[in-house]
Amino acid sequence: MKRVIAIADRAAAVSLKLLVAANILFFLSFLAILLLMGGKARAEVSCGGTDILSALRASDPAAYRKIEAEAAAIPNGKGLLWKLEKPGEKPSYLFGTMHMTDPRVTTLPAAAQKAFDASDTVIIETTEVLDQKKMMAALLEEPDLMMFTDNTTLSSLLSPDDAAAMNKALDARGIPAASVAKMKPWMLSSMVALPACELARKAGGAPVLDVKLAEDAKASGKDVEGLETVAGQLRAMASLPLALHMKDLVDTLKLGDKVNDVNETMIVLYQRGDTGLFWPLFRAAMPAEQDDPAGYAAFEETMITSRNKVMVDHAQPILAKGNAFMAVGALHLPGPQGLVEDFRKAGYTVTAVGL
Repeated sequence: MKRVIAIADRAAAVSLKLLVAANILFFLSFLAILLLMGGKARAEVSCGGTDILSALRASDPAAYRKIEAEAAAIPNGKGLLWKLEKPGEKPSYLFGTMHMTDPRVTTLPAAAQKAFDASDTVIIETTEVLDQKKMMAALLEEPDLMMFTDNTTLSSLLSPDDAAAMNKALDARGIPAASVAKMKPWMLSSMVALPACELARKAGGAPVLDVKLAEDAKASGKDVEGLETVAGQLRAMASLPLALHMKDLVDTLKLGDKVNDVNETMIVLYQRGDTGLFWPLFRAAMPAEQDDPAGYAAFEETMITSRNKVMVDHAQPILAKGNAFMAVGALHLPGPQGLVEDFRKAGYTVTAVGL
């Protein structure tokens, strides 16, 4: 494979990781909307964008085949809906979501809709997003998770050139630089790692898939349970090196409208149930000599692997009641330390549905 894949520049690869992060911590989208309400968020409702992998398949078939081969070797890398069975319990289902409002995402596949409709309990990552006032009140008890509480500003952590590039990119998005000067980089990243159309839909009240499922569940009389707290998720993000967050933020701001291509690619892969392709695509797009292997390994360990174990532990008492529909980010499902394997280690028989 070429050392730098022709599908995108380095910024596109970094944006992929930040979009991955936005889809791991779906409550960040809600915080972004609350913070943007005083700004001039653009009102586009059409994202456009080109599927990066389709373009790669045409321009560099060898690189495409290598990514596909790596994805094929990832355990449980195909499928969004999985049946969970354990002796003495009624079966439940595990479903991978994408934390977006796009109609292609929020419309469930037929098999998932059937499992959801028949369930007694719906489990999502955190129920705190269902009450934004309560969520913000809880986070304000730890303001340093969202904002710099000392004299630090985002610009003070950047070179003059990078600070100027950040301000220019913010202005293009209608975000006054002064309004985000004290914001932690992962908060700002939650805004700029998603296309303007997605932010506009959220600002207009369109729910991401997870929240739609929880609201539909409540409306039909189902129990709704959560696995984590928003503060716990933010603490995990905050535990990663600040320098890594800052570099990713600047590169993503420089990306501009190319984020539409990254977004479109992730939606296409999601529709196909190709959850195992996300990380191979990201790794292939990052030239090794420019990468920080330890930093990105820490990202995957902190934001996915460690949280998977917590999710399984917290889900088991709920699943023991039977007939549950557990909906969490699809990136948590595949891999040797993904949720599918973790549930098998916990004594469940886990089988893909609809493949």
